[in-house]
Amino acid sequence: MLQRRGLLGRRATLLTAGVAVGLAGALALGPGVLTPDAEGGAAATAGPVVVVVDGSGDVLEKVPLGGGRFAVSYRNSIYGTLAEERYEVGADGRFALVEIAADQLAVLEEYYGVPGAPHRTTGTDRRTWAVDPDPTRPVVFERLSIAATDLGERTLHVPGYPPVALWRLVDENPTVVLDIKENP
Repeated sequence: MLQRRGLLGRRATLLTAGVAVGLAGALALGPGVLTPDAEGGAAATAGPVVVVVDGSGDVLEKVPLGGGRFAVSYRNSIYGTLAEERYEVGADGRFALVEIAADQLAVLEEYYGVPGAPHRTTGTDRRTWAVDPDPTRPVVFERLSIAATDLGERTLHVPGYPPVALWRLVDENPTVVLDIKENP
């Protein structure tokens, strides 16, 4: 079960249909799949998880990374449309920006100013346009600190799990840190 901090900072347990189906399937499949962790959150029995921590160091969310990829979407403050940064997790636990996507082409061409030409995405993608980041300037993180504000609507996307609205997990201090931890 996923535990999320409510708007007033209290802990509330949220069991979504997607997690319930995933958990039921995982229990049928056996080891190496979802089980509740010590804090009552969903965690993989083995493998990496995205851990969301607030400015005080409290764990707000844990989401298993079965495929080694995740994304953070946000509302671009200049263009007012949604954009997304997509990451791939390496064997060392660091994560690299591997794609940038947006609903509006100008976000990629002007705001990010990457050298490659954006391409239209397929019908299953959340965004309309995507482009590879600048290969001459790799972006790699061990931990990523971001401002999860109502205006920016930062949202964590992990394939196979419901989106996590990061801005809804915090109170006065909008700082959240994304980290990759290995579950033994």
